[in-house]
Amino acid sequence: MRSTRYIIAAFLVFSLLQSCAKVEDAPGLGEPDLTILYTNDEHGWISETTESGGAAKLMGLWRDNEGYSEDGPFLVLSGGDNWTGQAISTWFQGESVVETMNAMGYDAAAIGNHEFDFEVSGLRERVEQADFPYLSANIRKKSDGSIPDFAQPYVLLEVNDILVGIIGLTTVSTSYSTFPTYVEDYNFIAYEGALEEWVPQVWAEGVDIVICITHLCGNEMRNLIPLARELDISMIGGGHCNELISEVQGYGEVALLEGGWGMRYYAHLDIWYNAGDMKVEQLAAKTRENQGGSPDPTIESIVSIWEAATEEALGNVIGYVENTIDRNDTRLHNLITDSWLYNYPNADIAFTNTGGIRQSIVAGEITKGDIIGVLPFNNNILELNLTGEELITCLGSHAVAGMNTIDGYWHADGTPLKMDSTYSVLTTDYLYVQDATLMSTYDPNPYYTNMNYHQPTVDYILSLNTNTTNPLDDYLDPLPRR
Repeated sequence: MRSTRYIIAAFLVFSLLQSCAKVEDAPGLGEPDLTILYTNDEHGWISETTESGGAAKLMGLWRDNEGYSEDGPFLVLSGGDNWTGQAISTWFQGESVVETMNAMGYDAAAIGNHEFDFEVSGLRERVEQADFPYLSANIRKKSDGSIPDFAQPYVLLEVNDILVGIIGLTTVSTSYSTFPTYVEDYNFIAYEGALEEWVPQVWAEGVDIVICITHLCGNEMRNLIPLARELDISMIGGGHCNELISEVQGYGEVALLEGGWGMRYYAHLDIWYNAGDMKVEQLAAKTRENQGGSPDPTIESIVSIWEAATEEALGNVIGYVENTIDRNDTRLHNLITDSWLYNYPNADIAFTNTGGIRQSIVAGEITKGDIIGVLPFNNNILELNLTGEELITCLGSHAVAGMNTIDGYWHADGTPLKMDSTYSVLTTDYLYVQDATLMSTYDPNPYYTNMNYHQPTVDYILSLNTNTTNPLDDYLDPLPRR
């Protein structure tokens, strides 16, 4: 293991005072020896939107504003969760995103929890497709403790005569933040143990710099700073919590990066490396918005092909809404759960997690693809038989239909929920497998409807025959039920 870098006294004092601040530049050091461009939680947002320039304009910004070139002193990295979001990604199980990232020159990506959304077989297909490695040093097979075949613990890349070791980490929440049965054969071990195991091996490869790309939240990254200093890790890039982070901490030795989500932003790190002294002299981090770029024609062409394929598969208009319905809007939560009871009228109550509602319904015509973007997961609806008392223990903070919990527990018609009565309840298989009591005690034999959780909302909107004179807005229930 290499020893901790020597830092001159003046820089030590400066770094101590500035250890939690953004560093926008490093005057007097000349051009950086290495620049890292970093995104995370892309979630398939490769198309341009009103909020973001998408992949083509992001590539244009990198070329025009960052001076990016394929043979320049750059590394392009991702903190994971590349797919599951817009229909252009979800419907094609991430294939469109990986093709786009290949063309953008990504060098490596961490494995995030949503990389498993199309099961391990789907992840293997995307790994095979990618021109870059998917990294994780803390995924272990339960059978023998080894790293599975779809993950690499690290990769070595040479840029501008600097040999960089890049280690990946996956959030330990993956066992429950993706569909649990998809990852039931794997453990997600502690970050510290994985780094202590692999970083010395990477240094033994003769690298000049070690960095870490992860699918970790900001607080988890900050907790790793003492270990990063001990192991001489110069950067930790994050993900999962969709934060904007550009900090240089640990007395100026460790940069933390995170680039928001959805390609709306990116993070940037400049590194000055002294080859003679074999040490990093300075780190400068910042985040930038994906706005104002000129679209890169190659990326624009790739995205356009996938947009056309999405339009062909999912572009049929199913309705019209006059005003955008935000993903956190009570009206959207009520619409989704009400649609389940519309499609399955024998059920009494429906509930689902609001975290499975991933984007807004934008004003204008509504397509099936829009609803798949709102509800992008492979979650299917189950019918359970639960007593009122059992139901209440399962509700958490979920969106509901057929009842409300304001000042008590009530049916939609205002009559009280009976604790000892049995009700037909709809929920997702995702929530079912999360709750051990629900599975083992309350209803170990649910009825599988084989209906994806997005389909009732598509069917319900179609049934209303909405248009510019009969908008969906008129059918939405704004009253809170929780």
